[in-house]
Amino acid sequence: MKRILVVDDSPAELFRLKEILNKHDFDVIEAFSGADGVTLAEEKKPDLIIIDLVMPGMNGFQVTRQISCSLQTQHIPIIIVSTKDQDINHSWGKQQGAKHYLVKPINETKLIEIIDQYLS
Repeated sequence: MKRILVVDDSPAELFRLKEILNKHDFDVIEAFSGADGVTLAEEKKPDLIIIDLVMPGMNGFQVTRQISCSLQTQHIPIIIVSTKDQDINHSWGKQQGAKHYLVKPINETKLIEIIDQYLS
């Protein structure tokens, strides 16, 4: 079973993403802050990471950059999932190391399609 780390400070968003991922037989690890996301990425070595951008403390761009630059975690694909839908956010996310950028509310079919693309 593939393991996915979801980093989001919103309990509602975490619940929704976990519901979708569990339905598709993924093991889900949850982090409620960017710092916890970095720690769990290093400890658990998930197969993929889904990160929100807007979080207190360490934001999603900072988390993505830290995970992408670490020798321990740079191989893990990162998908940013955010309400921010401006071109600059998409571009900056990819410059920080994200493989893909999706806008909330999440389309379940599209999310699973993208995850499968990176985990196949």
